[in-house]
Amino acid sequence: MCDLGKKTIRKILMIRIEFIDKAFCYFIFQQYSINIYNMITIIFILIGLPAIIVLIDFFGFLVTGNQIVNKIIFHVTEIASLIVLPVMYGGFGAENDCCDDNSAVFSPDHQLTIITIIILCLTAYFYSSYREKLATPIIEIIINSLQFIGIGLNIFIAIHTNEPWLAIGGNMPVIMLSILVLVKNQRIFVEYSQNSEFKPKNQFENIAWKILNLQPFVKFPIIFILCLPILIILTAILLLVGQKPDSIVRAFTDTYKHGFSQWDYKCDNVECGGHYLCSVAANGHTNIVKPQRRGIRNGRNIICNRQLLVANAFEDLMQDGFPFLHKIIRRGYNKIGDFIHRYYDIFNNKFVSDFIYFLMKPLEWFFLLALYTFDRKPENRIEKQYISRTDRQQIDRH
Repeated sequence: MCDLGKKTIRKILMIRIEFIDKAFCYFIFQQYSINIYNMITIIFILIGLPAIIVLIDFFGFLVTGNQIVNKIIFHVTEIASLIVLPVMYGGFGAENDCCDDNSAVFSPDHQLTIITIIILCLTAYFYSSYREKLATPIIEIIINSLQFIGIGLNIFIAIHTNEPWLAIGGNMPVIMLSILVLVKNQRIFVEYSQNSEFKPKNQFENIAWKILNLQPFVKFPIIFILCLPILIILTAILLLVGQKPDSIVRAFTDTYKHGFSQWDYKCDNVECGGHYLCSVAANGHTNIVKPQRRGIRNGRNIICNRQLLVANAFEDLMQDGFPFLHKIIRRGYNKIGDFIHRYYDIFNNKFVSDFIYFLMKPLEWFFLLALYTFDRKPENRIEKQYISRTDRQQIDRH
């Protein structure tokens, strides 16, 4: 009876444990499903909903000639599409980086030009949306030209980023909103010109007034052409703050891994996290560069000599103790790496690698001096380079 009672109790306990386990799994599954559902809902609200609202209003305006979306909802959508979503996208990226999937969308050296254009386009858009009366003819030409520039910029950004969700949820609404503003500006001007007499104050105003009075199929192509002198004037002004005459082009081309990028060749043969010069030096003649062991970098086997291990240990020390200084040094070192990547076939020659090994010797001695000065266990740090995490932990225990 005692054994029977124990077996019965054991079965009851097992049933309860199994029930609790299933209940827990069901609860986790439900929570996971709810989280996924909530995530999809949030993404839809942030990206899909503004695009749908703009799309409805755009086609509604084309059909009826009037705005069909509630004004408050439309203004919230404007802010979401033109300001909130671009900010949430994460900006333009801090720097070009072969090893980062979020490498700069626009070249860091030329981002100021793109930022300035975006700010001017946004200013022109919101001015057109919220103003109560027309500006002078010249200002009207500039405002409409900036809308065309904004449309063109968004088309290029959509191609450059090559992300369909961004093009549909981000660029498309902005383009539609700009087109709506151009149509509304045309209507406001036609109504104003029919109900009042305008007397130009000078020849420039007279020309601008005549352009604005043209039929849309003539007027808008002319305004589109006038985008060029506006961009030239803007470029001339930005030269004063260090931008280049071709910054608007190089902002797209001087990048990695994007639609218009022309610097992808600099990422050839890049082993992320490595030392360019020391990696090259390690490929020299074995009796000169003296390889010590094999290492692991990004899941791949590499040849490690003392010089490479010391250089990487020094960078490890800088990253731990002087992160700000490390960024500056690494940025300058990457410029050397850019040059090596461009002519990698030459630097892969064993005699060139031998030369670089000797060239790097003074730096290796400096790195060693810094390691023995600032690190309590410099040899441990050197030995930990390019090995597995488990081996690193074993060295740390000693």
